[in-house]
This record gives sequence, C-alpha cells and structure tokens, in this order.
Amino acid sequence: MSIGAGIVLFAIGAILAFALNVQVDWVNLDMIGYILMGAGVVIFLVGIVLMMRRRRSDVVTSTSVDPASDSQVTRRTTRTPDDTAGL
Repeated sequence: MSIGAGIVLFAIGAILAFALNVQVDWVNLDMIGYILMGAGVVIFLVGIVLMMRRRRSDVVTSTSVDPASDSQVTRRTTRTPDDTAGL
C-alpha cells in the first residue's frame, strides 16, 4: 500500500510543480509540488525496504513408513531465514 501511495503523491506533486500555471498569492504551488514529490519518493523507498524485510518461512511436511514398527511417521520442519544482517 505504501508503494502505491508514494507513486500517487509523486504524480500529484509533479502535476502541481510542472503542469499547473496558476498563481495563488497565499501559497506557492510549485514548492508544494516539490515537497509532495519528495515525500512520494521517501514513502516509495520505505515501502520497498519494508517489503524486502518481510519474513518468510517454509514449512515442509514429509510422511514415511517406519520399517521397524510398520507405522506411518510424519515430520514437519519449519525454516525461517535469518535477516538480522539487514537494516
């Protein structure tokens, strides 16, 4: 969601900065456009970093027959990668 919000903020800021030629006495629309574009880039980058840091885990379930007792044995293994070296 933050990636889409960053793109939307950047687009609105670009429209305000480059496409509108309206002069308003009480606000500078060019500066607001540049601020929105900067905020959009920051939010986009934060969204990318958070997406990369999302933890993933793999669950593997295997079933085999124990030859000694002729019973079915189920083994479940969960693996989570170690992301402590990141940001």
